[in-house]
Amino acid sequence: MSIKAIVFDYGQVITYQQDPKAIDELAERTGVERGEFESALWALRGDYDRGTISSRDYFKKILARFDVTMSDEKIDELVEIDSGSWRNINPETVVLMEEIKKAGYLVGILSNMPMNFLVWARENLPVFSLPHAGVFSCEENLVKPEEAIYRKMLSLLGVEPNELVFFDDKIDNIEGAKALDIEAILWENPGSARLKLLSMGVKL
Repeated sequence: MSIKAIVFDYGQVITYQQDPKAIDELAERTGVERGEFESALWALRGDYDRGTISSRDYFKKILARFDVTMSDEKIDELVEIDSGSWRNINPETVVLMEEIKKAGYLVGILSNMPMNFLVWARENLPVFSLPHAGVFSCEENLVKPEEAIYRKMLSLLGVEPNELVFFDDKIDNIEGAKALDIEAILWENPGSARLKLLSMGVKL
């Protein structure tokens, strides 16, 4: 079957790489060694992205791991630092998405993302009005690489797995998509993605 839809992850695909200075600042503010803090940040993020805990509770769980206590006001500052590190949009990726849509293909965003960031993004980032479908972990109570989140995107776009190309920066998410026969590709950069799409017969 021919390609009918191209779907993009958000973080480090539609955006540039997360600013490492944000992790530095979070660790410094909490008084936790950077490597240990970053490990906890990702190890505990699943429920936050799934939408089952609030931003404050997420950071409280991280702090509790290190027996650190902070006021809600200070925790809200941590939330803002974390959120701010995911706002640096890569304009070349957006141009690619716009060209794909203009060429007549369906476009989607499939991302693990907490609710507070999604609300902000829909109000402030024009790229969120571009896709034909958006599937976000916090709204579905599902996270990549769980099978059901990919099936939700397929259902919304109305395509078969081998009619969809999916770009993501994490190998686990790529493997989860490939298990359903989705044409999943590990993200490198917009130029590489364009070349791979052209090699697959996508006409831009």
